[in-house]
Amino acid sequence: MGQLMGFLNIEKKSQSERKPTERVLDWNEYKIPLVESDAKEQAARCMDCGIPYCQIGTTINRGTTGCPIHNLIPEWNDLVYHGQWKEAYERLAKTNNFPEFTSKACPAPCEGSCTAGFVSSPVSIKSIERAIIDRAFDEGWVVPKPPKRRTGKKIAVIGSGPAGLACADQLNKIGHRVTVFERSDRPGGLLMYGIPSMKIEKDIVDRRIHLLEEEGIIFKTNVDVGKTVSVQSLKDSFDAVILCTGAGKHRDVAIEGRGLKGISPAMEYLTASNRHLLYGEALKADYDAKDKNVIVIGGGDTGEDCVATAIRQGCKSVVQFGKHGKLPEHRTNNNPWPEHPNVFSVDYAYEEAEEVLGKDPREYYVETQKFLSDAEGHVTELITGSFKQDNDDASVKKNWKADLVLIAIGFQGAEDKVFDDFEINRDSSGRVIDADTTSYQTSQEGVFAAGDARRGASLIVWAIEEGRKAAAAVDLYLDKKKSLVHE
Repeated sequence: MGQLMGFLNIEKKSQSERKPTERVLDWNEYKIPLVESDAKEQAARCMDCGIPYCQIGTTINRGTTGCPIHNLIPEWNDLVYHGQWKEAYERLAKTNNFPEFTSKACPAPCEGSCTAGFVSSPVSIKSIERAIIDRAFDEGWVVPKPPKRRTGKKIAVIGSGPAGLACADQLNKIGHRVTVFERSDRPGGLLMYGIPSMKIEKDIVDRRIHLLEEEGIIFKTNVDVGKTVSVQSLKDSFDAVILCTGAGKHRDVAIEGRGLKGISPAMEYLTASNRHLLYGEALKADYDAKDKNVIVIGGGDTGEDCVATAIRQGCKSVVQFGKHGKLPEHRTNNNPWPEHPNVFSVDYAYEEAEEVLGKDPREYYVETQKFLSDAEGHVTELITGSFKQDNDDASVKKNWKADLVLIAIGFQGAEDKVFDDFEINRDSSGRVIDADTTSYQTSQEGVFAAGDARRGASLIVWAIEEGRKAAAAVDLYLDKKKSLVHE
């Protein structure tokens, strides 16, 4: 364990951040990693408690508690504390295929369930994880490790997001031949085009893709399964097919004026922005926030990324609508430890909005009721009511200027085409319902599903865990052996 009483005697310190007024001028990562001495000191706060709730990875009251990939957190914390960095990396890599992604994009449910957080501040797990994987790459410990033998089995993975990459990585490690099909022009899924560069810089994604290629995984981009390649040809050419297509069908609003120009799904906006930065592609008017009044409908993380992107594009103003109320400053009795703490925070985009535009952009209990336009059919205004009061009450109605509206109210599961092409069943939320968490196999023989396509839109750590477990299930299906069970 770390220092005796370290969780009480050492103040919590996480990664610092670049100044908001400076970082909004570029698209580089906004966080600054812990230096070695700080990482070791923070690791000393971990007490290696008898029941490490940080690792449990479960769902309580619809929220994630602990680490879904069951990272061996107390073990690598202790190794960092004692300066055994390579050993810490080896323990981290044992359960997590891509710590360089999770240490940037995961909301750290492990910290929310950390036992130290019950009486003090939780251990800075995410920051320590980042320090370990950064050190591993800097020291050259992360190297290609192709399998020593091949099984002769061929597997197709459809989709190259976190679930698809984790699944492909696991299956390749034990010798299966894996081909990953991606309909976009670059692998990575949301890691590449959905998450802004200030959270995950794209060379970080490319670095991992290149490692996987050197280990023998084949990536085929610009392949839209069902169009450019038939489902039947995949079934004929591969011993198993795994659907890791994500939950790309966005939710929309069915209100008057939705068809006006200047109203777009949030993910289309974020993708266009990422492509503009990667390739210099010109931004269409509906994806450019410069000098515009921007409204983001939806209070989640995707909406927050839209806020940060709009600020960097030079928006005139930005407001984010949420249907729920403002979260409390501290846990309530209905949100006890070890549940993930549903408390108010000022995350990176909101801090930037306060510094650059003068106010937190979040508005609460807002119900968008109507879009108004100019003579050319472009949105100019929104009319809203309140989810908290009677919508017919004129006192709660409000008009908002809007030149660009981004809809970020979540996703409805996998796209319809996935179910049609593969002739598999879905539930009312658009998830593959036949694939359970034991076999991961759909109603079609040899066709499996994992990640958001099976689970619904969720955290990156759930996607990785689903990919790993689906790989284990496929391996058992093909070889009847437990090759991928955690040691």
